[in-house]
Amino acid sequence: MPLDLYAERAYLEYAMSVVKGRALPEVADGQKPVQRRILYAMRDMGLAHGAKPVKSARVVGEILGKYHPHGDSSAYEALVRMAQDFTLRYPLIDGQGNFGSRDGDGAAAMRYTEARLTPIADLLLSEIDMGTVDFVPNYDGAFEEPRLLPARLPMVLLNGASGIAVGLATEIPPHNLTEVASACIALLDNPELDTAALMQYVPGPDFPGGGQIITPAEDILAAYESGRGSVRVRAKWEVEKLARGQWRVIVSELPPGSSAQKVLAEIEEATNPKVKTGKKTLTQDQQNLKSLMLSLLDRVRDESDSECPVRLVFEPKSSRQDPDEFINILLAQ
Repeated sequence: MPLDLYAERAYLEYAMSVVKGRALPEVADGQKPVQRRILYAMRDMGLAHGAKPVKSARVVGEILGKYHPHGDSSAYEALVRMAQDFTLRYPLIDGQGNFGSRDGDGAAAMRYTEARLTPIADLLLSEIDMGTVDFVPNYDGAFEEPRLLPARLPMVLLNGASGIAVGLATEIPPHNLTEVASACIALLDNPELDTAALMQYVPGPDFPGGGQIITPAEDILAAYESGRGSVRVRAKWEVEKLARGQWRVIVSELPPGSSAQKVLAEIEEATNPKVKTGKKTLTQDQQNLKSLMLSLLDRVRDESDSECPVRLVFEPKSSRQDPDEFINILLAQ
C-alpha cells in the first residue's frame, strides 16, 4: 500500500476513535464514554441518591477495573466535573467534601471525597433494564456495558457539552429543564415545528451560575439554525439603597467561566497597575484607567459564602454619582 494512502487511513481511524471514544458526547444521552461509564458503574454499586455515599477512590477503581482502562486522573476529573453545580446546570453526582470552587480551587484528592448519584441521574438510568438500549462487551469481554444510556430527556441540551477532538469541536450551552421538557411535548404533538416555534418554549441557554444573556433573540435563533454563533452574558446586579442617600452595587450572578477572584484581580490590575516589561513608567492608557477607577470606586469586597455563592459589593467614591453611569463604566472595563 502506498505510504500516503496508509497515512490517510490511519489518521482518519485515529481521528474517529478520538471523536467517538473520548472528546465529543453522543446526542442521544449527552454523555461522553467516561461519563456514561461513571454513571453506569455507580448505579451498579447501588449508589442511588438515597444510598450512603462511598469514597470516590472506590468508585474510580470500579470504573477503571471494569469499563475504562485509562488513567485514574481522567476518570476522577470527569467525576468531579459532574458534581460541580457551577459547571453543570444539573449535576449528576452528589459530592461530599471539597469538589473545588468557581474561583478555580481544585478538588481534594479522591481518597478524601465521597460520591453518590443525584435524583436527576434517574433521567438517564431508570429504564436501563427494560430492553431500551444495547449492551456491548467491555474492553476485556468480562462484563457488559451500555452503548448508550436511555435518557428520558435530551441531556445534551440540559447540561450542554464541551470538547475538542481531531478536526471537530463542540460547545453546547446548558438549557432549562422545564423549558426543554415543554419543547419536547410540543414537538411530540407537532413534529413539524421549526426552530423559531421551538424558541417560544426555549428562548435561549440557561447557565448554571446565572447571569444575563444580552444577545438579541434573532442572533440566538441564527446560532440554533446554523450550529455556529456566540452568546454574550453579563453579570446580574442590583443597587442597594442605604441610609442618608448612600448606595452600593451588589453583584449576585456572574457569567460562566468568570469568578469573583478574577473580577477582583482585574480591578487590582486597573487601580494598581504594574509597569510593563521594557518600559520605565506606566503607559498613558494605564494612567487614564487608574485615575478613572480611583475616581469612581471607593472599595470592593467579596462577601461570597455558602449562602450566597456570588456576592460582590461595589461602593462608589461618592453617593452623588449616577448609579447607571457607575455600572456602565464597570461593565466597560
